[in-house]
Amino acid sequence: MTLFALGINHKTASVALREKLAFAPDAMASAHQQALTIEPLHELVIVSTCNRTELYGHIESGHEEQLLDWLCQFHHIDKAELRPYLYIYKQEQAIAHLIRVSSGLDSLVLGEPQILGQIKQAYGVSREVGAVFRILDKLFQHTFAVAKQIRSQTDIGANAVSVAYAAVNLSKQIFSELSDTKVLLIGAGETIELAAKHLVEQNVAKMFVANRTIERAELLSEQFGAKAITLGDIPQYLPQADIVISSTAAPLPILGKGAVETALKQRKHQPMLLVDIAVPRDIESEVAELNDAYLYTVDDLQGIIEQNMEARQKAAVDAERIVTARSKEFMAWLASLQSVNHIREYRQRSEQTRDLCVSQALAKLQQGGDVEAVIRELGFKLTNKLIHQPTVSLTEMARKGQQDKLETLCHSLGLSTHQD
Repeated sequence: MTLFALGINHKTASVALREKLAFAPDAMASAHQQALTIEPLHELVIVSTCNRTELYGHIESGHEEQLLDWLCQFHHIDKAELRPYLYIYKQEQAIAHLIRVSSGLDSLVLGEPQILGQIKQAYGVSREVGAVFRILDKLFQHTFAVAKQIRSQTDIGANAVSVAYAAVNLSKQIFSELSDTKVLLIGAGETIELAAKHLVEQNVAKMFVANRTIERAELLSEQFGAKAITLGDIPQYLPQADIVISSTAAPLPILGKGAVETALKQRKHQPMLLVDIAVPRDIESEVAELNDAYLYTVDDLQGIIEQNMEARQKAAVDAERIVTARSKEFMAWLASLQSVNHIREYRQRSEQTRDLCVSQALAKLQQGGDVEAVIRELGFKLTNKLIHQPTVSLTEMARKGQQDKLETLCHSLGLSTHQD
């Protein structure tokens, strides 16, 4: 039996190919059920995100190609088209890969935390459809524990590496408790949406979303429990804002020094953080001259991001050590399962031999046989049967000059390997 990881990701394949191999959420159950009709396949977890499609499974050794054939048939893709971009990892490499993926070490953005939730969701779906049993269940639970260990024992996720997250992190440094702050978001694009998501996670007191078109602002506001306003409403709401984050495509500044100065007076000079993520700028650079205004531009954030990415790269080295050690730990558990099977079989055979010899001895005693003779014969037969196979193996290894194997077997039998 072999553990394997098979798939493509953002490093190996284009978006076009990843789209072809993606599994729709409503197709997951049927996909697992179809795949498990492959007789050598015992367990399966399918992971499908925008950056990767991967199959993790437990299969009889040498049958991985059958699963690849099924994958290509399911998505109506030529195997020759897929193969140059495909990776297949087995045993310890497969375990290490799953841990690396779950820990954000294999992500487009190093250390991003979202992938762990996606892996947990994929595992949950596989369990629900009856595709996960003892081995994969143990592997994924082990992986989740290691991912948590990496998060807690390294700084892999401690530093902001996206502009939106860096902006929110900067806010946390200036306002220790974001739950007491009100935020004005200007724009309604992807960066502002991501910033809103991070701010909601910080439980900010209130958010306003200002946009050129009120419809787009309303759409974003409904998603995050904010209030939608137009760009023309900004002077009315600006005095309430402790934090302003702006990212629009406007050709000219939206916020000038005069508007911010007026707002600060109404705020009785309580500090205001302004983060201008836009290029060209949304906020006039002269705003930085105001005493209670703290203005940061995308260039300032980029410097933070570069420093933080360097810190994550250093943390990744420590994380990789944990991955290696914990992958070997899981392999040791797998090996122990094999030894348990061997021990069980060895015990069963020994007990069968014992029961047969005892049964024959009892039959002779019932027929009136001499007790001492029957007991001696029992001991003789039982000894011969139990030592037969080890004796054959010792003789064969000695004859073939297999000294290492001979010493191992002698050690297992409690025999001396030294000759007088």
